[in-house]
Amino acid sequence: MGLWQLNADTLAHSRFVVSPLSETFACLKLLHAADAAHPGEHAWLRAHLPAYRARLAADPVTARLVRAGLGREWIADFLTPAPRGDETFADEVARVRSTAPDAARAHLRLALAGPLPAALDRDDLPERAAVLLEWVWEATVRPSWDRRRRVLEADVLARTAQVSTGGWASVLDAIRPGRTRWLGENRLQINLHEYPPREISGAELVLVPVTVQRAGWVAWDDGVRYAAVYPCVGVLAHPAGRAVRSALGALLGAARAEVLLLLASPMSTTQLTAVTGQGLGSVGRHLRVLREAGLVERRRAGRSVLYVRTAAGDALTEASEQERSRSRRRP
Repeated sequence: MGLWQLNADTLAHSRFVVSPLSETFACLKLLHAADAAHPGEHAWLRAHLPAYRARLAADPVTARLVRAGLGREWIADFLTPAPRGDETFADEVARVRSTAPDAARAHLRLALAGPLPAALDRDDLPERAAVLLEWVWEATVRPSWDRRRRVLEADVLARTAQVSTGGWASVLDAIRPGRTRWLGENRLQINLHEYPPREISGAELVLVPVTVQRAGWVAWDDGVRYAAVYPCVGVLAHPAGRAVRSALGALLGAARAEVLLLLASPMSTTQLTAVTGQGLGSVGRHLRVLREAGLVERRRAGRSVLYVRTAAGDALTEASEQERSRSRRRP
């Protein structure tokens, strides 16, 4: 497993940051894999995948660069500079563009775990990567960035509240279940790959949410900053693509049922507003009704208020799912 070794001071000063470039790179990975995790991503791919494939078909060198840079187990480091948390997309992509050509080629060889193809033995690789990332940003991310940012910021709020109640260990265990795990004794399992441990004590550790649900990677500026990118809790689903179970929707109303379904994990009002696209007042009314019915409960974490389903809420959603499964099996 990949391990980072860090002292208590590094862990205590860890922070969450939102990165436009990380969100853009996550979307590039989604376009490359064309493997949607939910209906919202399916709709997004239908809208953008044809143009992406046409662009790469017209530029074979950049197409080979993407395939090499994403690698099998390792991403070429120059494509994912560690976020600093105070940069615009233009600032971040400028760091990709400024990569020395020799460093870019070395990163690609590491990602490929072998020699660099002759077609990629050239000096314009950082420029090509930056231009493609700029296209992904402008064509597929920037139009929805305000909503994406609200979802990401809401995730940060919920995670920060979790730190105050369960400590950093509970957060690190939860950002990528099965992959990241606090092992104790100053050891953080960061992924499942067999790489030598890295000593990061004294560096800055940043945690970076993205909305793409199968995305996740690590990045670093050696000795200065280390980043773990993870999928946020609030799925950025297309409003028309979220399926509310018909029986549950008929009982509670589709909008209220959607809120109940999302509360399998604790979420704030701000997060629910960002994820559902419903107004703040509407979400507040739904939460009040669900609380009065005993289906959700409110928990205070520091200055934040989070909502989560009760046992009764879990039972109702599970019963709805079981009924839907039975109806599918009926002749």
